[in-house]
Amino acid sequence: MIGFLAYSLAGHDKGEVYLIVEETKDFVYVVNGTVRTVDKPKKKNKRHIQIIKNHNPRLEIPSVTNEDIKHLIKLYCRDIKEVK
Repeated sequence: MIGFLAYSLAGHDKGEVYLIVEETKDFVYVVNGTVRTVDKPKKKNKRHIQIIKNHNPRLEIPSVTNEDIKHLIKLYCRDIKEVK
């Protein structure tokens, strides 16, 4: 799942788009480049996210910057609005 975009399904951030940067057995760590930066990822239960499988970014997670993440999420959200 690392490197995929995901929607938050539960919590105060419901509906937000994040990039998954780390994965454990039951949890993932997600960032969005603004509030949740690479230095301070959010821990989310795997049951509380939905993977966006039709958009697979080609990012090297160890070298990704907050600006790269913001740009990727912005492009994805723009593409979704154009489709609707």
